[in-house]
Amino acid sequence: MNKLTKCILPVAGFGTRFLPVTKSVPKELLPIRAKPLIQFSVEESMEAGIRDFVLVLNKHKYALKDFFKEHEDLDRLINGTNKVKMVEDLNAIIEKCSFSYIEQNNMLGLGDAIYQAKDFINNESFAVILPDDFCHNNGPLIIKQMADLSEKFPGKCIVAVEEVDSKRVSNYGVIGGIKLQGKKDLFLVDEMIEKPEAHKAPSNLAIIGRYILTHDIFKTLEKVKPDKNGEIQITDALKELAKKGKVLAYKFKGTRIDCGSVDGFIEANNYV
Repeated sequence: MNKLTKCILPVAGFGTRFLPVTKSVPKELLPIRAKPLIQFSVEESMEAGIRDFVLVLNKHKYALKDFFKEHEDLDRLINGTNKVKMVEDLNAIIEKCSFSYIEQNNMLGLGDAIYQAKDFINNESFAVILPDDFCHNNGPLIIKQMADLSEKFPGKCIVAVEEVDSKRVSNYGVIGGIKLQGKKDLFLVDEMIEKPEAHKAPSNLAIIGRYILTHDIFKTLEKVKPDKNGEIQITDALKELAKKGKVLAYKFKGTRIDCGSVDGFIEANNYV
């Protein structure tokens, strides 16, 4: 049975809600305490056994490439000091993992960003993490929870979901589905709607930025039509696979905070 080994990190956005700092600093490098969001995402993936990463970024976000490289001058400067401990986790990532980079020239939605990494993925399942979603759990983190499920349900895409207030469902992709027998937190998806009005939402279960996708997603994305904003939505592709019984939704264990806004970013720092 194949285990997850690869993860796509879509990080091409300009982070305009964090201007002016994101004029030159990628939002994904903004820190929760001293550790940037992108590092939390990589460490979460590593817990699930993932070691190969591809970042889908834009041409202005070279700092993300530099972050996952050795820094000889810095290493010499702090060698023999207690500051070495501050970069131990990052150096372990650089030593154990490989990173590739793909430029998304036009930001045409999450579906398009994932499709850009098609050549990086062989005929296997893979993870997708949106670093905006800061996630924590006292036990296994979300991708590890989902990876364990993926082994039990091969050939299925899995999306992480959480309950949200009805006033907020219009901010998310929302699923409709049937609980699997004996599983209070796992649903066979039969409907997905991107940012529905509250009265049209099939449930209050909103998709967050954690996915495990099968290679089938790429052929499906090729057939998806752009939405009214010209974007390719991953929700539309998953909806087509759901019609074939190939999508599960998992109500994860843990806490998730949306760091895509300044308020959420501050909340995550206070939480930690």
